[in-house]
Amino acid sequence: MTSEVFGSLKCDCKEQLDSAMAAIARRGAGVILYLRQEGRGIGLGNKIRAYELQARGHDTVDANRLLGLPDDARTYGVARDMLGWLGVKSIRLMTNNPEKVLALRELGVDVATRVPLVIASNPFSAGYLEAKRLRMAHTLPATRAPHETRAKCGRAPQTATPSRASRVSLGGAMRIALTYNVRLTAPKKKRSSTRPRRST
Repeated sequence: MTSEVFGSLKCDCKEQLDSAMAAIARRGAGVILYLRQEGRGIGLGNKIRAYELQARGHDTVDANRLLGLPDDARTYGVARDMLGWLGVKSIRLMTNNPEKVLALRELGVDVATRVPLVIASNPFSAGYLEAKRLRMAHTLPATRAPHETRAKCGRAPQTATPSRASRVSLGGAMRIALTYNVRLTAPKKKRSSTRPRRST
């Protein structure tokens, strides 16, 4: 919400959502599952408090911990239920977060493969993305983060080996987009009943 509604540049959330929707449009079919998971599940108010701590030099992980909150409080039971209601049997997960793949698989969701959803960083989001890469094992390219952020992000990133692609794509951070084998057709344009007048 802070990105796609309020226009925050401190994360890549809006751009990820836009990219997921564009991928669905290119495929010609898909669904967006928008989950209420602001700030990795800590809520809008706490995310604003975390932003204040980040402005003081703490990264996204330490900001949550200083507030007594988990690094990631999200659960995906609702996403599993929505997929079941839609009749989706297998998904391609559009995410940079290997932990999201594991969480969905533990719930019984058949995640056939992970599709990267990499967004170029900006001067406001570079430190945030670097912290997610180094401290939360997100599969992201290295960014030129501020020196203090790089110093805090000391753990080496882990890698996940994606499986083969299947028919369905699912992606997003707090929003989930999926495509499946249903072709969407655009409504036919109505023809004008009046003919243009010829000039004399």
